Amino acid sequence: MKFKTLKQTVAFKTSPHELYEILLDSKKHSKFTSYKAKISRKVGGKFSACKGWITGKNLELVKDKKIVQLWKGNHKDWPKDHYSRVSFVFKKVKNGTKLILTHSKLPKGWYSSCKKGWNNIYWKRMKKLLK
Repeated sequence: MKFKTLKQTVAFKTSPHELYEILLDSKKHSKFTSYKAKISRKVGGKFSACKGWITGKNLELVKDKKIVQLWKGNHKDWPKDHYSRVSFVFKKVKNGTKLILTHSKLPKGWYSSCKKGWNNIYWKRMKKLLK
């Protein structure tokens, strides 16, 4: 199986704390994606997002600075038992926060779909929620 790494940097007009909370709070995450999410706030804790389409566990949580998770797509075309790795890094900048996403070990055939999903389901909707 071949893998790719997706990297995106997105600017938000809010604090690193607010972004950290939006991604780790089940209610806030559900609200911005419009899909049910259940997210543990503990290292080693499990999560489910987008009505169970994405599941995984938290590897590293550094409050307001970094979230690292294992992600598994629950779709018939996602490789069975394969977990990709997602890292969110929050950098305070003059007018808000720069969020740096690194999605590694992403199955090559899923690269384009995930790239669109991050933009359409996450970044655009997070910005809308923050207005």
